[in-house]
Amino acid sequence: MPDVICNTSPLQYLHQADLLELLPALVGQVYVPEAVVAELEEGRQRNVLLPTLEKFSWLTVKPVRDRTLLPMVTHLGDGEKEVLALGLETQDALLLLDDRDARRYARSLELEISGTLGILLLAKERGILDAVRPVLDRLQALRFRLNAETRQMVLKQAGEAT
Repeated sequence: MPDVICNTSPLQYLHQADLLELLPALVGQVYVPEAVVAELEEGRQRNVLLPTLEKFSWLTVKPVRDRTLLPMVTHLGDGEKEVLALGLETQDALLLLDDRDARRYARSLELEISGTLGILLLAKERGILDAVRPVLDRLQALRFRLNAETRQMVLKQAGEAT
């Protein structure tokens, strides 16, 4: 499995859905940039239920070495920018991004991407999750952005379409 570089959103929603342990079960070592750590800390200060990364031995904070890309991407948050920069620095990395614009930019850079929904589908495929539908319901209750078309596509890929 390639190195995984994770943005804030997958960590947040998997944690809030009590599924954060899917990451080490599926991918092993996970890297997060410093900006994601800062975003999580800021969210915790606003009383958002977010993970404390120091508790997870399978998660490593990885600083961005080459910051030249960061100022050029003005419409993304700092976490997304640093995930992209680390993706460029890390050969064969899988980026976990949920933000549509960040995913589009990653594709333009020819970086491999997945996200929270991709992790759920992989967990179902490997028999770790019995069903994706109840998890999607839980994520939507947590205000995870998921339009009806994407929901149906995910359910179809999971073999749970009605």
